[in-house]
Amino acid sequence: MNNLTNLKLLIQLTFKRNYCKIISNNVNISSLVFDKFKFDVVVVGGGHAGSEAAAASARMGSSTALITHKWSTVGAMSCNPAFGGIGKGHLVREVDALDGLCARACDQSGVHYRVLNRKKGPAVWGPRAQIDRNLYRNFIQDELSKTPNLVCLEGSVEDLILEEYEKDFNDGDSVKCSGVVLANGQKIFSKTVVITTGTFLKGEILIGQEVWPAGRLNDDSSIGLADTFQRLGIRLGRLKTGTPPRLEKLSINFNKLLPSQPDNPPMPFSTMNERVWIEPDKQLKCYYTKTNEAIIDLINKNVHLNRMIDRGTTGPRYCPSIESKVLKFPHLSHQIWIEPEGLNSDLVYPQGLSCTMPRDVQHRIVQSIPGLEDAVIAVHGYGVEYDYVDARQLKKTLEMKCLPHLFLAGQVNGTTGYEEAAAQGLLAGINASLTSKYLHVQEEHRTSASQQPQRDKQHKRLQQQQQQHHQQEFVLGRYESYIGVMIDDLTTLGVSEPYRMLTSRAEFRIRLRQDNADLRLSGRGYEVGCVSEGRYKKFAKTRDALHEWIERTKEFIQPASVWRREMNLNQLMNNHIPKSAFSLLSGSLGLDTLLRFYPENFKDLPHDEHLLARVKVEALYDNATKDQLIEIERLKKDEGMKLPIGLDYHKLNISQEAKEKLSFVRPETIADASKIPGVTPAAVITLFRYVVKN
Repeated sequence: MNNLTNLKLLIQLTFKRNYCKIISNNVNISSLVFDKFKFDVVVVGGGHAGSEAAAASARMGSSTALITHKWSTVGAMSCNPAFGGIGKGHLVREVDALDGLCARACDQSGVHYRVLNRKKGPAVWGPRAQIDRNLYRNFIQDELSKTPNLVCLEGSVEDLILEEYEKDFNDGDSVKCSGVVLANGQKIFSKTVVITTGTFLKGEILIGQEVWPAGRLNDDSSIGLADTFQRLGIRLGRLKTGTPPRLEKLSINFNKLLPSQPDNPPMPFSTMNERVWIEPDKQLKCYYTKTNEAIIDLINKNVHLNRMIDRGTTGPRYCPSIESKVLKFPHLSHQIWIEPEGLNSDLVYPQGLSCTMPRDVQHRIVQSIPGLEDAVIAVHGYGVEYDYVDARQLKKTLEMKCLPHLFLAGQVNGTTGYEEAAAQGLLAGINASLTSKYLHVQEEHRTSASQQPQRDKQHKRLQQQQQQHHQQEFVLGRYESYIGVMIDDLTTLGVSEPYRMLTSRAEFRIRLRQDNADLRLSGRGYEVGCVSEGRYKKFAKTRDALHEWIERTKEFIQPASVWRREMNLNQLMNNHIPKSAFSLLSGSLGLDTLLRFYPENFKDLPHDEHLLARVKVEALYDNATKDQLIEIERLKKDEGMKLPIGLDYHKLNISQEAKEKLSFVRPETIADASKIPGVTPAAVITLFRYVVKN
């Protein structure tokens, strides 16, 4: 058979057998194959955002194509070999609650697990893990290869397919996105497109004075797609990031470094796992050291050789290069963490030593650090400058306001980090799938309307389906997830530097804990079809057991004097005021103590260790959570007040600055408008009156 026949058979077998297939770009993909087939969703990019987007869309039953430069790099960790952390760990837990991939991948590939911020309350704990790069990538690729409804294509996307709207479904936009064009001119049609190109939009790598086009070391940048965005009038900006040199492990004197031990036992990221894959005592150590005055001198003398510094592009505030740290804080010593890249890897990753100096200067900088005097650089550090899209042009579904059916997720929206990318990819994949299903209902409706007379029941059913799918935009609020906080920040305020998730960004962080992500999100995910039946059943079992424990401890009430006498709780007042066991758990009392004194009261309830820990945390934050729920209800009312898409702000009686800012951002709700700098309370009141009146 010729290539074309082979490819036709490959597509047919893929969707008949419902598993992922890879089509290499060395095969001539003829347009004849795809002219007869239109994907529901096309995802461009196979990084953390793209992997989650493609998996979510396919999981929801949408025919999905993942287009990536190289299948071998899908799920690759381009920078640090770690997942999670303060704020970021919350995102991983939330992705897991929506049946995403990254948490389960971390549980099967971590080599050093540790919960950060334990000195503070559980609400801001940060689960984190050092990851074996190869194991993580292999897990993601294996999961995608087994995912029903998913096809993977190797190729470079250089343009978008645009189509005019039909009049009956025109929402004020003249064109919509209907697919992508590959570098060889091949067109891939789809109902929706998700762009997750990371740092590849006109990406350039910089080392010292050297500059060349690339989105990542040894990977080409995406020029055509960036040009398409500019041609369409999409606002772009420029950001930078960097990565440290990789060092040969055997060249490091670990005796001069301070060790950091992992947790024992390690805590899994995913609620689907009771334990992680590695035995606690088999985990690897991390180490740390510090910079010194020699490095300060080296950087100051050679900074003129660093082209990235000269350009003035904004980089990540919370993960700056060693040059930026020295120039900004010249008298401080900075920690350098030596992190393993994998169980069998010969390399280590010096976290905190991101560097874009010339290669010879990098050698001298590294060998000036205690413990690294004889260190050998295997791969030099480098910087990447890249275009990003101003996320204020996106809806909270991550769909472009000016170009329907086009979704953007990940670093292309101005964020930094695997976790932020994965969370956006998941949300974009869900909404792209929902949009494609809604469009399918529209097509059915058009078809049935053209075949008159139609049965009234069928016509009514189609109308109900259309309304149902229209209501099924999957939007997360600031009050229900860290994902919602991030999306709201991006789409309302935009970014001037790479955006990193922090617990301090969330107003309702007492409610948005890492331990209750499943309670907040799994039910919602199940309703739209992105959470599997198996996961939902496990979640429902945990939810019901947790509820039983909370109710039982609330119902177990005794006078304070009885609790004091029987449990030796001298801190309690010796009076007859009734107190529940649940209220006592909000203090220093532990469940293990309660069970020791009153085993008969709880013998019929499950005594799982993780479950009991969750009961304690629920009690600890019960009163504070109730207070936040009152604030959340107020916010919900504001978010429920939608602003018309085509509202002419210049006709409203508000300040000129407010008119300009509102016209520029085009907020979706009153709540969004109130967050925009320059939009005064008086302007918000005017908007409120307009919405009520109209």
